[in-house]
Amino acid sequence: MTSIYRYVDLHTHSHYSDGTYSPEGLVILAKKTGLRAIALTDHDTTDGLALFHSAGKEHGIETISGIELACRYEYYHRPELHIVGLGFSSDSTILLEYMAQIQQDRSIRNKAMAARLTALGLPLTLEELEKSAGGEIITRAHFANILLQKGYVHTRSEAFEHYLSDGKPGFLPRTLPSPKDCIELIHHAGGAAILAHPTLYNLSADQIDDTCGKLKTLGLDGIECHYPAYTSNQRKFISKIARKHDLLPSGGSDFHGENKPDIQLGIGKGNLTVPYSLWENITAKTAQIRRKNL
Repeated sequence: MTSIYRYVDLHTHSHYSDGTYSPEGLVILAKKTGLRAIALTDHDTTDGLALFHSAGKEHGIETISGIELACRYEYYHRPELHIVGLGFSSDSTILLEYMAQIQQDRSIRNKAMAARLTALGLPLTLEELEKSAGGEIITRAHFANILLQKGYVHTRSEAFEHYLSDGKPGFLPRTLPSPKDCIELIHHAGGAAILAHPTLYNLSADQIDDTCGKLKTLGLDGIECHYPAYTSNQRKFISKIARKHDLLPSGGSDFHGENKPDIQLGIGKGNLTVPYSLWENITAKTAQIRRKNL
């Protein structure tokens, strides 16, 4: 194994959620980038995983089943946290049932948000959103695309800043599961549960520490110690928190393609490397979880 194949990216998105690459496109790019393995962790969906794994076999890249679940957080001022599931069985019955419920809830929310934006003088239709999404799950990124295309805003970030973020007039909150429900769902499917990008929730250092302790008691397995937005000091702090709470380190680029053009697969902003050994440690954990499920 040559030196360029030492690394893995355990946090990426395809066009099945809010990325711009196809699952196969991600695999091909991972091979060009020199990654040994890659996880597809689309938001609240596993729809792209079958194509992802098929592409991995075709192109000789190890592919990892993943998902990024949003959950309701009842502490401090933060209403939402994200839990990444890694290494689970993508044909788990309980997981597929949950995905169907999420899609139903999203459909109801999308209709309501479209109606709200239209009432604000920014008319758009579900048909336009579906076309932007290419038949995949509609997310706020697709709302932003339509607002930009129709000239209601000058940039996608402006769409979020003025209309689509929490507390803005076009936003409606989702019905979210608890962290316990998300962690248990991932475990039932045979995967490991990882807290995503803890510095992005606008929590203090003490609050991040406390949150990790709370989630550990619920069964959390790991935390993203490697992430493009971290400063050097933040990376050291999160790694310290991981050791304190006996959480496995994980990480990835959070690659979204053109929707986050400053982030590159595998290396983030150029300062990211995720050793393959981290995935080996997580794999050992998933083996323990699956034995418990027997």
